[in-house]
Amino acid sequence: DGMLFVLLAAPASWSGAPPVRAPPVQFVARSCISMGRKPGVSDPAELKAHVARAGAAIVVVDARNPDFVIEPGDEATNTKAPIGTKERPRCVNAPFDRKANSLDLSLVPPEWIEDKEVPIITHCGGGGRGQKAKEYLESQGYTNVLNGGGPEDPECWAVFGSL
Repeated sequence: DGMLFVLLAAPASWSGAPPVRAPPVQFVARSCISMGRKPGVSDPAELKAHVARAGAAIVVVDARNPDFVIEPGDEATNTKAPIGTKERPRCVNAPFDRKANSLDLSLVPPEWIEDKEVPIITHCGGGGRGQKAKEYLESQGYTNVLNGGGPEDPECWAVFGSL
């Protein structure tokens, strides 16, 4: 556990005020992770409940781009979580196109998304494009979509990263 000590002292121009030593402050690593979570990324508990309700019907949309020239940042997360791997049976890679502000739904098996209430988790590396993919899917009428962040958020990734 890291400890932080804060020493408060009165300026030299103040008279009669001795330095005060504040009690130690403890930091929890979990707090740092959630503070760094990108806007729109769901809380791990919310993701866990979503996955539990969905069961085998869950659809995971990986919005990362396998062309690292177009999205150089995706190369780093690809080493931790390969894009388009067959090891994730409920995941499909449908890159979010920043220029067109959309993703190609034809890349998702049609039988997976016939129902507009199908439970979906979008993700990218850390949640930025995952949020854009979520918003795009909602604009297309999908009503049960959460942004899971991505492999850069280990708490969220632990919930759905193997699906």
